[in-house]
Amino acid sequence: MEEHLVDWSRAQFALTAMYHWIFVPLTLGLGFIVAIMETIYVKTNDEFWKKTTKFWMGLFAINFAIGVATGIIMEFEFGTNWANYSWFVGDIFGAPLAVEGILAFFMESTFFAVMFFGWNKVSKGFHLLSTWLVAVGSNLSALWILVANGWMQYPVGMTFNPDTIRNEMNNFWDVLLSPVAISKFLHTIGSGYVLASLFVVGVSAWYLLKKRDILFAKKSMIIGATFGLITSIFLILSGDESAHQVALKQPMKLAAMEGLYEGEKDAGIVAIGILNPNKTLENDEETFLFEFTVPYALSFLGYHDINAYVPGIKDLVYGNKEQGIISTEEKMQKGKIAIEALESYKEAKKAKDEEKMNKAKVILDENMKYFGYGHIKNAEDVIPPVALSFYSFHIMVGLGTWFTILFALVLFLLTKKEILNYPIVLKSALFSIPLGYIASEAGWVVAEVGRQPWAIQDLMPVGIAATKIATTNVMISFFIFAILFTVLLIAEIKIMTKQIKIGPNGGH
Repeated sequence: MEEHLVDWSRAQFALTAMYHWIFVPLTLGLGFIVAIMETIYVKTNDEFWKKTTKFWMGLFAINFAIGVATGIIMEFEFGTNWANYSWFVGDIFGAPLAVEGILAFFMESTFFAVMFFGWNKVSKGFHLLSTWLVAVGSNLSALWILVANGWMQYPVGMTFNPDTIRNEMNNFWDVLLSPVAISKFLHTIGSGYVLASLFVVGVSAWYLLKKRDILFAKKSMIIGATFGLITSIFLILSGDESAHQVALKQPMKLAAMEGLYEGEKDAGIVAIGILNPNKTLENDEETFLFEFTVPYALSFLGYHDINAYVPGIKDLVYGNKEQGIISTEEKMQKGKIAIEALESYKEAKKAKDEEKMNKAKVILDENMKYFGYGHIKNAEDVIPPVALSFYSFHIMVGLGTWFTILFALVLFLLTKKEILNYPIVLKSALFSIPLGYIASEAGWVVAEVGRQPWAIQDLMPVGIAATKIATTNVMISFFIFAILFTVLLIAEIKIMTKQIKIGPNGGH
């Protein structure tokens, strides 16, 4: 397939996904924060909490509406730009997305109307229930989408049908409860909770810096920082499990995340480092220009054993017999055998030769897990972009650590000191809002760039997944989407900043 077409298709999907992810995490977390605030209102019957709830609910609604628009476009792109992928896995990939649309999306959309427009029209209890159901529905939407994504990273619960040339689901529960899907879901929603907490704390800090709506800002900040600190700890724990699953199921991704070319026993994590841009698989140059390593930490993070061997990029490309790692070349040969067996099966089926069909099917089944390697041209092509994976991972981890410290510091100053006397902390909280988005996007770069060149791990490279359409069509739609999404983002920022400036008291 034309290389430019694949590159433009990837660029368009990356653009849509990254813009979509600007809106989603705030929805995931702010829904729960608003529900907590409304619960306090219902319990206390204090009008202050109703006003506070309605203010943050208004910001939630703006973000929710724009997030829906980008999400729908992204799902359509599976059919328009990735038709081969959709055909190959549609029976599996389509199921969680269908459940998301039928169950979760309709649930959150229905109760969103009650939550936003139902004040004084339904009972307090029903309104509160609606608010909680919107929060839960948003997270259920994320669950089904992340189950689909987790399956791409670790395909399970299916068999390949050579008659239809499709993967067909044979165990729904294996797909839903895949350890990769579960860890990905928990870590992703955790990042949304932390980002929403940063948003609430940062906006509240702006009011305190302006010496406006001080009681509102302090109370909102306490809820935001408490929710943020709890979910930051949850994010660290889920991140540990996510990295463990990557080590077990996608070792090349882990090697790229850490810039690990040579496999190591008792491997340490590079806490801070600058990669050598001249380093390649073939040369013996140092991997880092500068590095600070935490001993044993990578072995423990990846395998929960400080003495574990962590395969490097060279091990995974060239093989390591001592560690039982087969080379990419061997996998490519097995992949070609699988593709040839599929062709033999199709020919035998046309000739109605059942004996040959059965023989071909046995060979295909034996080599199917390497099927995608049969389309790889060079062994080095299985190495993802190391620098992008490495820096994205370390930016995500570094910022996540900072957010945990920030929430703890804010809570300490709110409860033990007078936070108004610490403007540097308030400014740090305000400027941490965009850092939250950077960390969240960096996490997705690690997840998706780190598994390249695979659309489905080991089964289908991205180049085979794309639709055969005119490159010009993809280019035109790329720029249309780029303009459209940028306009939507600018509109959201303008509307939100206007609402924030008006404040919870309508500017009074």
